[in-house]
Amino acid sequence: MKTDLPSARGALSVWAAENRREEPPPPMSAPMSAPTLSRPGPDDGVAFFTERQKGKLPGVLEIVWDEVRAGLARGHFTVAAHHMAPNGFLHAASVIALADSAAGYGCVMSLPEGAAGFTTIELKSNFLGTALEGVVETTASLVHGGRTTQVWDAEVRHRDSGKLIALFRCTQMVLWPKPQG
Repeated sequence: MKTDLPSARGALSVWAAENRREEPPPPMSAPMSAPTLSRPGPDDGVAFFTERQKGKLPGVLEIVWDEVRAGLARGHFTVAAHHMAPNGFLHAASVIALADSAAGYGCVMSLPEGAAGFTTIELKSNFLGTALEGVVETTASLVHGGRTTQVWDAEVRHRDSGKLIALFRCTQMVLWPKPQG
């Protein structure tokens, strides 16, 4: 099927004209700045991240941490209505949030000395199954820990059946403080 490019451009121009705002959007209530990263001691990961996630997505999803240390993070949630998609199956975003949080928390515990933080620059997930009830768990492990990047793999499983729900991989970019001066 060939698209009539001039017609598509014309339709976009009409839509933009009809939806143009006369006033700029309202300002944000507070300017956004990079969060300050604090790190727990090597044996304090579970308590630290459990407290830190309150009111944030992992807390809302009621993710529980079993182990968080350099190179490894394990956690789980008990399937509830807020983990489900409207079609009645486990929402992919719930699975991603579990695996990505585990990789992120493990990344914080594995940052090189002097690093300021990290950000996810790539992630991929293959979904192989679902869960309608019970406990969904993940184990995330460090595959590569360099000065500029970390690569993490995670498996997400249904605890009761052992069934593999998803394979997950992400790349984290290590952030360094800006030089002063």
